[in-house]
Amino acid sequence: MAASILTPPERLNVYEIVTEKIIAQLELGVIPWHRPWSDVGVPVNLPSGRHYRGINVMLLSCAGYSSPYWMTYKQAQEMGGHVRRGEKSTLVVFWKWLEADTDEPQTKEESIKRIPFLRYYSVFNLEQIDGIPASRIPTLKARNIEPIEAAQAIVDAMPNRPCIGHGGDKAFYRPATDSVQMPNREAFDSAEAYHSTLFHELTHATGHPSRLGRLDGNNSRLAPFGSADYSKEELVAEMGAAFLCAEAGIENATLTQSASYIGGWLEALKNDRRMVVLAAAQAQKAADFILHRKPHEAAQLSAA
Repeated sequence: MAASILTPPERLNVYEIVTEKIIAQLELGVIPWHRPWSDVGVPVNLPSGRHYRGINVMLLSCAGYSSPYWMTYKQAQEMGGHVRRGEKSTLVVFWKWLEADTDEPQTKEESIKRIPFLRYYSVFNLEQIDGIPASRIPTLKARNIEPIEAAQAIVDAMPNRPCIGHGGDKAFYRPATDSVQMPNREAFDSAEAYHSTLFHELTHATGHPSRLGRLDGNNSRLAPFGSADYSKEELVAEMGAAFLCAEAGIENATLTQSASYIGGWLEALKNDRRMVVLAAAQAQKAADFILHRKPHEAAQLSAA
């Protein structure tokens, strides 16, 4: 299926479709941004070799296949394969920038405005496809680095990293001092729990004006507890931590599976059908910042 462009009235429909898929997982007791993607790796478009990113990681990981490889119907044909009859596709989305004239142009350069449109297309997992030669399917490679070492390497290499202190019984990011406070390592049940918690707080720190600027530009404060902005920022931090855990190959060990926790997210997503898509995009941007990926490097990883 070819990619489809969405006119403005339809754009919310795609947000709703994506959000309904995430809500369906939450209602089953599954937290989509807490899946162990490291088991098979982040989903990959097989023909291009590029990784899917943002909300697509969750949409594809929740589909229940053990292969990380995906492709469109046409790509499967071009590789010599065919999708088995009756197989259902999975939706993936991406942003397309369109140019439009502004209402009151002052110069020729100022008369053009770039507007983001959400586009979508359908993909199939390798397990749904027959006939692709084995020679065209890469062998999954085992990691050569110990996961905890990889997690610490991510922390050590973060550019413009905030000060990280230890002590006390709470983990938090304090915008006013641009610092992260963590309990001592021995207070955590595992090294994975320590690093996934630290990834969560470092993702918050990317919102500082000296980094990606999601937080209030005047005093760098976090949104009030319980507000819509607070819920979105927490979702950004949780997804950002999940992306970084997958990069290091460790389990995301910070999130609870309690009914009250899941119920809170269900309420937040039902109240804002755009939140999960936009938060995932910001979380991916935050993870790219922490991983010190340049924009062109991130683009090369994105599935087409």
